[in-house]
Amino acid sequence: MRVFGFVQAGGGSTRFGADKALVELGGKTLLARTVELVASVCEETRIVAAAGKYGDARVPIVVDRWPGQGPLGGILTALDCSIEKFCVADGEGACALIVSCDMPFLTREWLAYLCERAVKSTACVVVPESENGLEPLCACWRTEAVGATQVAFDGGVRKVTEAMKRLSMEVLDESAWKRFDSDGRLFWNMNTLADYEEARRVIEERAG
Repeated sequence: MRVFGFVQAGGGSTRFGADKALVELGGKTLLARTVELVASVCEETRIVAAAGKYGDARVPIVVDRWPGQGPLGGILTALDCSIEKFCVADGEGACALIVSCDMPFLTREWLAYLCERAVKSTACVVVPESENGLEPLCACWRTEAVGATQVAFDGGVRKVTEAMKRLSMEVLDESAWKRFDSDGRLFWNMNTLADYEEARRVIEERAG
């Protein structure tokens, strides 16, 4: 089973006050860091974003078909793209690793493990669960999930975890991901300028 990567960059960054995908951490934009990370474990990688954004990105942009409707619309866009672009030729399904661009402490090792579990799983979606609950913006979806997810979306569902609960799920608890999380930040996401300053501090410390 082939695994394709999608980086979600369609959020409004309202709490941040600027486009957080374009702020720099360790000499690269947050978007570029995430794209490189996802590309290191996936066959092909694309960015899901609003029309006209990130035209200088090094990977193709997939225009969000439901702009302003939250991350579930971006996930559906990614699944549709997986089917249209990658699955038509061979008639087989695929997996889509779909990750938000605002998680600066994800690691290649963790994402590789997540993809490996998804390929072996019979579930429509493989998703980690932390003390905060399901982590829906770092999950691997099978293309077969698109039908039920679209039905949920058309019925008014916008919360990703609510859509997930209508699918067969494999949930990875701490016993699966903790070894990839050396300092408790694996699923930490950057929403505010204060978060950005904290992320920059940690990354600079790690760089020595």
